Amino acid sequence: MPVQMVIELREKQGIQPILQAIESYKVQLTASIERGKRRLRQFEKQYGVDTAHFLQAMTAEDLEGGDLEYVEWAGEAKLLKALKAELLELEYAKYHLP
Repeated sequence: MPVQMVIELREKQGIQPILQAIESYKVQLTASIERGKRRLRQFEKQYGVDTAHFLQAMTAEDLEGGDLEYVEWAGEAKLLKALKAELLELEYAKYHLP
């Protein structure tokens, strides 16, 4: 269910910096998503399995780096999912100017 948010500003000139900040954050999110995808591809290439299989079937004992590498791979996958959700929400956001 869509949620509506109202932002009140002192002056109309305040609109532009807010819109620029949102666009800048979307660019940062996109860059972070790309870094996360590259990191996951490194793990996938190293172990010859995709991240979905890793999350469903593998344990730390299956990885050369043990617990630390498991936590890094799983953490990167979780972070990537969260970043994508956040970007999707910002892409969905609509605004109406007076």
